[in-house]
Amino acid sequence: MVQGPHPAPPRTSAPGTSAASRVPVPTTVEQVTGAQSIVRSLEEAGVEVVFGIPGGAILPTYDPLMDSTKVRHILVRHEQGGGHAAAGYAAATGRVGVCMATSGPGATNLVTPIADAHMDSVPLVAITGQVGASLIGTDAFQEADIVGITLPVTKHNYLVTDPDDIPRVIAEAFHIASTGRPGPVLVDIAKSAMQSRTTFSWPQDLNLPGYHPVTKPHAKQIREAARLIATSRRPVFYVGGGVIRARASAELRALTEAAGAPVVTTLMARGALPDSHPQNLGMPGMHGTVAAVAALQKADLVVAMGARFDDRVTGLLSSFAPNATIVHADIDPAEIGKNRTVDVPIVGDLKEVMADLLPELAREHTQHGKPDLEEWWRQLDDWRSTFPLGFDEPADGHLAPQYVIQRIGELSGPESIFAAGVGQHQMWAAQFIKYQRPNSWLNSGGLGTMGYAVPAAMGAKVGDPSRTVWAIDGDGCFQMTNQELATCTINEIPIKVAIINNSSLGMVRQWQTLFYESRYSNTDLNTGHGTVRIPDFVKMADAYGCAGLRCETVGEVDATIKRALEINDQPVVIDFTVSRDAMVWPMVAAGVSNDDIQYARGISPAWDRED
Repeated sequence: MVQGPHPAPPRTSAPGTSAASRVPVPTTVEQVTGAQSIVRSLEEAGVEVVFGIPGGAILPTYDPLMDSTKVRHILVRHEQGGGHAAAGYAAATGRVGVCMATSGPGATNLVTPIADAHMDSVPLVAITGQVGASLIGTDAFQEADIVGITLPVTKHNYLVTDPDDIPRVIAEAFHIASTGRPGPVLVDIAKSAMQSRTTFSWPQDLNLPGYHPVTKPHAKQIREAARLIATSRRPVFYVGGGVIRARASAELRALTEAAGAPVVTTLMARGALPDSHPQNLGMPGMHGTVAAVAALQKADLVVAMGARFDDRVTGLLSSFAPNATIVHADIDPAEIGKNRTVDVPIVGDLKEVMADLLPELAREHTQHGKPDLEEWWRQLDDWRSTFPLGFDEPADGHLAPQYVIQRIGELSGPESIFAAGVGQHQMWAAQFIKYQRPNSWLNSGGLGTMGYAVPAAMGAKVGDPSRTVWAIDGDGCFQMTNQELATCTINEIPIKVAIINNSSLGMVRQWQTLFYESRYSNTDLNTGHGTVRIPDFVKMADAYGCAGLRCETVGEVDATIKRALEINDQPVVIDFTVSRDAMVWPMVAAGVSNDDIQYARGISPAWDRED
């Protein structure tokens, strides 16, 4: 029996690990156990790696997994690390990430990375063991209703009690996770189903009534959007992470250059358009550039593509882009109009949306000529030159964290991958590293999960081993999941970790400085300043078999980073001792209008209020 708590998501080809790309080859029907059927199904789905930890309820699957020559299993040290590693693998490669855990606490430890993947539209399949079918509902040892628990944070999920259902369910799970708006799918399988005998037959097609992702946009909406772009005097392309998930960066660049409009790339879309592109104004939102925030506020047309109009971008929603006509294109119709009224809704795959917009825009230009955007660009360039990103040297003599992160980006280069935790270091990494390609910036955007960086970097390095992979982490975030350094060392996954160590929960401390009269309640971590370091990250790195480095002065920064880049046979951990008083600027305080952005503390741009 399979129980799917969501409405069962068209008849379609069975999936592979990239979106609907594999056409399954009919396989010979054979007698196997349910556990063997799980492993065979993963092989047929094209899975290369699984991040997981065995336990009682999933143990029957781990036995045949040991014999697989196609699926590599990486034993993580905590299920949360396994989930984030699978998500990092998916975000870096575009393929479906896979994690595995046992029932009860093993499964519940996956809830955070599943919720994280759900918020950021990451294709993920989580396979969990469940107690035997006859024990479900009895509060048996290590029983938890993980299907019910994850119902709000999965794209779809399953409870499998009949072993005959295993191949079909896993095929469906990979298809659902990787098509339409990507997301996590949970497959919870009873131990009794793993132990029972069954026949294995990989499905040749799938029957998913009610699941019909719309990929082809409506021609009428495309024409109207093209007309607006061609006639607007102050247009802005508001680009979200959906562009990266759709692998539509080339189409975005072509459309950007055809339209001549400025582009802002959200936290999740960094790298969708190269930062070096002259039309890229940078990141909008709470800690965005003044030019990006101002452009949206003063626009007469906002073309949102794969973006959610979330609160961190809009600020006070009622005052966001007050004079703009809104075009919103997204693969998920539920996002359109959810937060902001939309004038031209476009449902479709963004790769197809932008490919269709290009010829329509060219036709509009041929018929009416290109719009005169000279005055608009004069204003934008004035904002860019007047309010560039920058930072002050700390008065306490410690390193400026912005400088450290900037030099990591410059010395490591644009082909590297950077994963960040959550907080100040995340914002500085988004601001001061120049991203020139998609899938090079991984972070927990929607959920804001501390502990994301190290396991996500590990997963990214497994998925794309030829690239240098950095985890840019805070001393608080690092202590959430640093045990995965053991996984990296044992499995020869040589990531590089830069701990931006301000001895504090930095972003919380910044808010306490600004909004709580500098009352620093429970934000001092005692990790970096003074004579006591608890823990000593260099000693910890050594204990985990990593190269441990420490950097405390400006003169040491480049040499330390270069040394880390030279070490490729083991993980590297660098403890950068930075100022705890450094803050992230610009800033729009929570719940405040974007019009009230502060360029630095007490310094706000003097906007021209005439619209």
